[in-house]
Amino acid sequence: MTKKRTEAAIRQAKPAGANADAAPAASGTTAGREAERQFLKATRWGEWRLNQTDQLRGVAPPPLQKSPDPQAPLVDLVAPEDLAVGAMPVAEAIRSRRSHRSFNQEPLTIEEVSFLLWATQGVRELARSDDGTVVRSFRTVPSGGARHPFETYLLVNRVTGLPAGLYRYLPLDHQLCLVSAEPDLAGEIHVACHGQYVLDAAVVFLWTAIPYRTEWRYGFLSPKLVAQDSGHVCQNLYLAATAIGAGTCAIGAYDQDALDPLLGVDGTEEFAIYVAPVGKIG
Repeated sequence: MTKKRTEAAIRQAKPAGANADAAPAASGTTAGREAERQFLKATRWGEWRLNQTDQLRGVAPPPLQKSPDPQAPLVDLVAPEDLAVGAMPVAEAIRSRRSHRSFNQEPLTIEEVSFLLWATQGVRELARSDDGTVVRSFRTVPSGGARHPFETYLLVNRVTGLPAGLYRYLPLDHQLCLVSAEPDLAGEIHVACHGQYVLDAAVVFLWTAIPYRTEWRYGFLSPKLVAQDSGHVCQNLYLAATAIGAGTCAIGAYDQDALDPLLGVDGTEEFAIYVAPVGKIG
């Protein structure tokens, strides 16, 4: 077993006192619901403090972002300090926030896309080790232990000056890298999302989780933390979209087995976790 995968046993550990030989309670029963709800509770922090995580074992942390394909075209985005959009007061954005499921055909600008990406995963500050290696990033959204377990894939349908296709955001560089220019990809992603809003949107945010970024520090507590972190990211998208006269609607219902291959991820170490189409409204 490699050091990186030593967490597997911890992730599969049962809560203290669980009967390893007992059959799982049926979903929908009182016992079944209680077992399912354990995921939501903060009952295992004491147990976690007694466990050796990979961080405590001295295992090097996983990379903060996936490296792009060396042959992939890169797109420079508008620098955060140069953004002139999204100046709506936060109180107004909160009051105006709604879920929007239909959009007009107006394209987004590259500046608006830059703002949305920065608002959801933009880097404010980097922490480095003594040798200059980046070991932690502080971003525009909170994340447990600053682990930021997500990659942002962006399906572009209508963005002025940006060819349609699937891109991935590189937050440490504030760039996009092209993942696929397959012409039928938008339709396939639309089907994988059960026909929900993908084709009408100007862009679609497709977040994947790389759980080990969080597992490295938090072990078996990570599923709850990753789920919480995804909510932080998507709420920022809601507010940022509102601030540019656009809207979004978070999608949690999609075909996992269909969507993961369309994004080019393995479904185990990286998999889709949240989807949000964005477009202009009104």
